[in-house]
Amino acid sequence: MTFDLSTEIDKARRVTGDRDDARVVLLSRTYDAPVEDVWDACTDADRIARWFLPVTGDLRLGGRYQLQGNAGGEVRECEPPRRFLVTWGMSEEDRSTVELRLAPADGGATELTLEHVAVVPPEFWDRFGPGAVGVGWDLTLVGLAAHLAGVDLGDPAELETSPRMRALQTASAQLWRAAHESSGADPAAAEAAAAATTAFYVPPLDGGATPAG
Repeated sequence: MTFDLSTEIDKARRVTGDRDDARVVLLSRTYDAPVEDVWDACTDADRIARWFLPVTGDLRLGGRYQLQGNAGGEVRECEPPRRFLVTWGMSEEDRSTVELRLAPADGGATELTLEHVAVVPPEFWDRFGPGAVGVGWDLTLVGLAAHLAGVDLGDPAELETSPRMRALQTASAQLWRAAHESSGADPAAAEAAAAATTAFYVPPLDGGATPAG
């Protein structure tokens, strides 16, 4: 079947804002799959590895998990098959949480909402805005869509530097610019943050460092 990355990226709704001293990045979209299947895809280690990253640990309430080469944390809340909340970070000092919520939608589909709440250094937010994490979550939700549709996107290493993936990341950064502006950010600041985010995710093919944060 045909799986158009550029079409998939447009299926998500994006919102960003503040909560106390933290920043909030929220995405939601509908998948043409039942709640139970989407829940299983997001909580079964074997399936997670097929569309996201290999994961180790105990994926139950109170358990700890680690995504290969990425974040880890603790399963703080879990209400199968509708909701879970985990801590999320590259170190114990990170105070970030990710919450996933699922709800039935028309025609047997599922509405997925992902909310990432993090305390972000002001200078990092000013430079990159919500796209610093938002682009990564966009790609994650597209990967989930491909998995649920039974589509193989090919070798991850090749896909990462492919023109279609670079175009997807560029488009995502601009969609987060729009969400940033909608949250009340100055348009010029939002555009500058989107440009920095694009450079961060789509460096020249001959190399380039990715800032940490």
